[in-house]
Amino acid sequence: MLKIKQELLAGLASALDTLSPGAGARAAFESPKVAAHGDFASTAAMQLAKPLKLNPRQLGENLRAALLAQPVYQRWVSDIDLAGPGFLNIRLKPEAKQQIVREVLQAGAAFGTQPSNGQRLMVEFVSANPTGPLHVGHGRQAALGDAICSLFQTQGWSVHREFYYNDAGVQIGTLATSTQLRAQGVKPGDAGWPEAAYNGDYIQDIADDFLAKKKVKSDDREFTASGDVNDLDGIRQFAVAYLRHEQDLDLQAFAVKFDHYYLESSLYTSGRVAATVQKLIDAGKTYEQDGALWLRSTEYGDDKDRVMRKSDGSFTYFVPDVAYHIAKWERGFSKVINIQGTDHHGTIARVRAGLQAAGVGIPVGYPDYVLHTMVRVVRGGEEVKISKRAGSYVTLRDLIEWTSKDAVRFFLLSRKPDTEYTFDVDLAVQKNNDNPVYYVQYAHARICSVLASWGGDAATLADADLSALDSAPAQALMLLLARYPSMLADAARDFAPHDVTFYLRELAASYHSYYDAERILVDDEAVKKARLALVKATAQVLHNGLNVLGVSAPQKM
Repeated sequence: MLKIKQELLAGLASALDTLSPGAGARAAFESPKVAAHGDFASTAAMQLAKPLKLNPRQLGENLRAALLAQPVYQRWVSDIDLAGPGFLNIRLKPEAKQQIVREVLQAGAAFGTQPSNGQRLMVEFVSANPTGPLHVGHGRQAALGDAICSLFQTQGWSVHREFYYNDAGVQIGTLATSTQLRAQGVKPGDAGWPEAAYNGDYIQDIADDFLAKKKVKSDDREFTASGDVNDLDGIRQFAVAYLRHEQDLDLQAFAVKFDHYYLESSLYTSGRVAATVQKLIDAGKTYEQDGALWLRSTEYGDDKDRVMRKSDGSFTYFVPDVAYHIAKWERGFSKVINIQGTDHHGTIARVRAGLQAAGVGIPVGYPDYVLHTMVRVVRGGEEVKISKRAGSYVTLRDLIEWTSKDAVRFFLLSRKPDTEYTFDVDLAVQKNNDNPVYYVQYAHARICSVLASWGGDAATLADADLSALDSAPAQALMLLLARYPSMLADAARDFAPHDVTFYLRELAASYHSYYDAERILVDDEAVKKARLALVKATAQVLHNGLNVLGVSAPQKM
């Protein structure tokens, strides 16, 4: 059916070019708002009427006649209705819709994916400071980043997943002193405990292991403790390695893998920060005032100029960000997406301003940003704010242990990133249709059960006679299957993995409706195989879509 759609679009483009040379470039189909009106819709007549100074309904009638005269429309289209001021509602013949079943079964796991486009994409996400376990906000970011990576991979991009973390600065210093105090026997609430110190029980765990001279290893580093409570630098290195290991465990529980961990400290030790500042000075985009170095960011749309180097000689936090993004560009990533919390909104303009001011050839609007809100967790009807492990927030691992990796991923992806979200723990563990991830997974498992009950060779279904798939529920299901590739393309373009969750819920509902309307394992062999082919194709698309989200497609539930 996808090939048929392209043939019909080509026919529409040809007809439009006949009416107005060049108009064929705008040929497009829309989905009718009411399914009963047709399968495809076109508003081309209304768009062309004004420049051609013609009545849109008359132009629509002319376009309708031109399309129905084409062999491709005669073969695959049953009728074209003219509605309103010039809408064309196109109705496909059943055999046109049936082709999607063959296309899905032939493509299998590759259905919906595009060939390589030769372009490289980096998605930077999570990027948590190594000062504590990952919280549910990091979980939302991990789910978003991983799903966006998968979406772009379906569209032919070579995708690189990167985790950037601040292994320098005030927060790391606070981590070191908090651990040192615990190692010395000082604890939260004692007279010598600083207000800014970290209070979670995990700090005591780090201190105990440091005193025990243990070795810790993470994906990017390992360190053996000296056990000396006066070794503050050793405590700092041990604490960072310890928490990087803890974060690795969080990410493993969430099935998220990164290609590279990028250290903020490397931007300084490699000279990248100094070189970036010099580029901006040489470009004449900075000035000195009140003992500080400022960037003329207002020249690039920022609401005010920004301090780069403070009077004490230290750099403000957006300066290494600019250096880091120049490094991304120099590493060959033509497109970069950063997944960050909404509290980072203010950094967008100044980072982009710095990149433009540096004059290194980076295009305007680089990088792209996806900002997300935090997550409230409700359990037993009450908000959960405290974790024994972390002390002041619910950790990602808490949420996974209370529910499941699949539930956490699907739930955290089920709303637009910038929409407030409340994670209902009780709903996430329910095994009924109110639980969206259960509802979708159950549809897949239900189909697998039907195929197992049949017991035949599933490979033979690719050649089944599909003419029996002419009922309204069957045709509705096939049209939904045909939407999957364009849904993926749109979701990638809009950084919108929530669209995949919406689609999967709609597909599951359509399958459940079909299952309730038509018995699949009937006596008539031809009808049975046609229906089995349809539901097997549905299971394949459910599997593919869940895979994009990083959610399993169980065969039994």
